[in-house]
Amino acid sequence: MDAVRIRPATVADAAAVAAIHRDARAAAMPYLPLQRRTLDEVTRWVAEVVLRESRVWVAVRAADGAAADGAEEVIGYAALEGELLDKLYLRPDLRRRGVGSLLLDELARHSPGGLTLQVFELNTEARAFYRRHGFTVVGRGDGSGNMEGLPELTLRREPAGEPRVMR
Repeated sequence: MDAVRIRPATVADAAAVAAIHRDARAAAMPYLPLQRRTLDEVTRWVAEVVLRESRVWVAVRAADGAAADGAEEVIGYAALEGELLDKLYLRPDLRRRGVGSLLLDELARHSPGGLTLQVFELNTEARAFYRRHGFTVVGRGDGSGNMEGLPELTLRREPAGEPRVMR
């Protein structure tokens, strides 16, 4: 894989982030209902809600055949609201190559108090990813708190060097 770097997202990234969001959810969570919103609607949501309400970073690499002109392509993104890791999605064809770990490392740098997130219980791959990165289960929900109505887990990773409290 070409060199990947992490940078803050801009409104110009909204369409690429929207496509990744849609494609990654479909690939990683086939148990979810089919997306009813168009790509344009998801792009508008990214530009008007996600980028305004969260701190968002994108993983980028040189676009195919464009190394000389500096063009880059967005291959993943992550959103942080305070200590809440609200979103972390990658292009489905680029999973398990370290991109998610790079994004997670960037979020950790911007959340020195630790990170918390919610994940569907059914999302075993994401749960395994977060477990490998030191997250532990600190809470469970029955799905009444999310629009999908699916049971979820709350995971937490304390800052490096901080003792973990077993619950």
